[in-house]
Amino acid sequence: MRVVIIGGDAAGMSAATRIRAGRPDAEVVVFEAGRFTSYSACGIPYVVGGTVSGGVEALVARSPEEHRARGIDVRLHHEALGFDPVGGTVEVLDHHTGDTQRLDYDHLMIATGGAPIRPDLPGIDLPFIHGVQSLEHAQTLLALSEEGCRRIVVVGGGYIGLEMAEAYIERGCTATVVERKEQLLGLLDVDLGARVTAAMRDHGIDVRTSTTVDAFEPGAVMTSDGPIAADLVVLGIGTRPRSDLARDAGLELSTNDAVRVDVHQATSAEHVWSAGDCADALHGVTGRRVHIPLGTYANKHGRVAGINIAGGEARSAPVLGTAITKLCALEVALTGASGPEAAEAGLDAVSVTIDATTSAGYMPDAAPMTVRLCAERGTGRLLGVQIVGGPGAAKRVDVVATAITAGMTVADVVDVDLAYAPPFSGVWDPVAVAAREALKVV
Repeated sequence: MRVVIIGGDAAGMSAATRIRAGRPDAEVVVFEAGRFTSYSACGIPYVVGGTVSGGVEALVARSPEEHRARGIDVRLHHEALGFDPVGGTVEVLDHHTGDTQRLDYDHLMIATGGAPIRPDLPGIDLPFIHGVQSLEHAQTLLALSEEGCRRIVVVGGGYIGLEMAEAYIERGCTATVVERKEQLLGLLDVDLGARVTAAMRDHGIDVRTSTTVDAFEPGAVMTSDGPIAADLVVLGIGTRPRSDLARDAGLELSTNDAVRVDVHQATSAEHVWSAGDCADALHGVTGRRVHIPLGTYANKHGRVAGINIAGGEARSAPVLGTAITKLCALEVALTGASGPEAAEAGLDAVSVTIDATTSAGYMPDAAPMTVRLCAERGTGRLLGVQIVGGPGAAKRVDVVATAITAGMTVADVVDVDLAYAPPFSGVWDPVAVAAREALKVV
């Protein structure tokens, strides 16, 4: 059995590893357009900011040589040009030689990941504009910061863009964030997003919300708020799925043009599978098809695909969009559905908000935190949470994600035996306090 995998990062290599474990006799060929495998793109801001030393190589979990030692045929600088799901062949360009080849397969795995969204604006192809998606991008960004780029403009107020803005501040640069919406981190409710804006500004970052980018010129970003001088522009608008190969082969696409997959990670074409930032998933609260590009899903869903390709049986659980980040002095986390998202999905939802502290209020390091809990009216079923606060606040999101996955109600959460000691929380953990308040109104 020959399995061809297009893409050598999280989803692709997770699948390759499981295939080799389940079918040691299988031939596994991985085509990777770049020169790295199995790396953490989420760590790029911390390398650029200097928190992580050792360059971008520090983010590599397993090198191509290590994968080859495990019997996986990794071919770097090989770009898939297309595939025929009927004939079972894939066409690949070898960038080393410039030659193309066609290879037969029994199973094909599409793990092409995502690409930074590049707005169709005048000057978008100028050389000082870069995305943040691969280690090749990270190498470029790190080199530019070391070569004297000091005025950084980040376009977009999502997670990666804000983390990059903080990273450049840590390197002694100036950083400006331009966001067309009225708040940063659009997944948060507006008032909680405003706290993120305040934290960024307190850290010395120039945040311009409700501001559109009209064009790029050498040394400047032209916006509705006037020109902003820039040595380097970082695109933090978001990620689109690299689904062109799947589309051209006639595979069914889903929301945001992600590859549509079932619970086994199978696509609409026989013997063709997909996982990672190029594929969709089912949301565990709303029941809708979603495209949420997170490394956690890439690894988990790649593993599921690999088990099934090898002849086993595995199913991907619905996703909740659980996300967490630290922005300057502020921790932010969310999971499940917000009140507006739940209502849009047809759920009768209520939200409650409580203000608390990360540890017992009398402790010297107690920091403010806010928990906004969303639950279904009548049943009390837990639907989602948003948490914003100081150090120690955000990881509480895992309690809520676990509770939602288990189908728990807010009454159940009130009675969960959560740990208590003054350095970690009050005698009532903020999540339990929020659940108690929600219980009064559901």
